[in-house]
Amino acid sequence: MINVQKEEIKLFGFLLLLLFFIIWAINMPQNINVLRGSCVTIPCSFDVNSDHEKNLDHTCKAYWSDSHQFNSENAKLKPTKDMTGDLTKKDCTTTFSDASLLQSTKYYFRLESGEDISVKDVPPSLTLTPSTLEVEEGTSVSLTCSAPAPCWSHPPALTWTPNLGQSQETLQENQDKTKVKTSVMNFTASHLHHGNKISCTAVYRKQDGSTDVTAETSLTPDISYSPKNITVSVSPSGPVPENSNMTLTCSSNANPAVRNYTWYRADGDQETFIGTGSSFNVTVSKVKSSFFCKATNALGCERSRNLQIDVQCMY
Repeated sequence: MINVQKEEIKLFGFLLLLLFFIIWAINMPQNINVLRGSCVTIPCSFDVNSDHEKNLDHTCKAYWSDSHQFNSENAKLKPTKDMTGDLTKKDCTTTFSDASLLQSTKYYFRLESGEDISVKDVPPSLTLTPSTLEVEEGTSVSLTCSAPAPCWSHPPALTWTPNLGQSQETLQENQDKTKVKTSVMNFTASHLHHGNKISCTAVYRKQDGSTDVTAETSLTPDISYSPKNITVSVSPSGPVPENSNMTLTCSSNANPAVRNYTWYRADGDQETFIGTGSSFNVTVSKVKSSFFCKATNALGCERSRNLQIDVQCMY
């Protein structure tokens, strides 16, 4: 408990009584979540009747208490020596350099406005916008990661994993005067991103010297793309006698899945359609032993390289 001299208490009581009748509006967030061991800045502003603005001078003082009974002898007053606001400008913004010193969950400013302060051992939750990502390959994407910054002087550090493009950070102010650190990452969607987690991590530094803590949010993108990596395999493998029956198999990566496979025999510059299906049975000869397939889905069609089968002549 912080001791306060009697004359300070009397002055406080006088100011409280005075402000009780002249204050008609005070603005501050209803609650603030702060990491234990870190600092916290409480945005606060107020207004008074114009007739009493002359009372706002350098003699004004600000206090916080865990009791709304400021005139009680048991009121635990906490002098706001770290106040960043200017009371003469109706700014009562206050900083507690070490939230661990806050023993209660609710504190009252001398202007009779309640403020909930939740001190936790875990960092605040992050927000990722959009929360899901379903786009077509080639689309320009912008992801925004937002992290509450209760300690204005030491906002969290944000990083992206993987780092897919350029990112820009800003410290923004909410409507209730609290602040949030944001990072916007811009990139072009690729089939290589499909199904691979993209995460944003915030590192919160503690001012009491204890270990930093991290918070993370992530999404797994669903990227639609035309068939990629078309390959053809043959069974049995190796040299085969002429007029042997072979099984050709075509495979690829695609999202959505391949709708159909078509098979062709390559005769020089000519392409001859010979069948459909992911697997196809064919009789090979010495002069007609080069094949390829095409894979088609809703977004396009791609072809494989030619497969040349090693055919042994019978004579």
